[in-house]
Amino acid sequence: MEILADAGYQGLGAQTGGRVVTPPHRKFKKNPPDWYEEIYERQRKAHSSRRIRVEHGIAHLKNWRALARHHGRREHLSDTIQAVASLLSHQQTDTRGGRQRQ
Repeated sequence: MEILADAGYQGLGAQTGGRVVTPPHRKFKKNPPDWYEEIYERQRKAHSSRRIRVEHGIAHLKNWRALARHHGRREHLSDTIQAVASLLSHQQTDTRGGRQRQ
């Protein structure tokens, strides 16, 4: 399984045998050559475009009060996430199918 992580988890890929994939690390901090900037930006953009769907999904879930400030027991959190995700899925299906919510 491959896990796409943000730059805060750099270095974790080496510890997990490459299962955690982070954006590329900048090798040149000052005065990078032009060829390096092009390669770096291309790799960074490819990584972020793969992660954006997940980030949007997490942000969408956090808009629900039940998840934004979860004070319940941790073992019930997965049930709450599943319930909210199914409600979101149902809501999006209704709006895409032409039916309007009341």
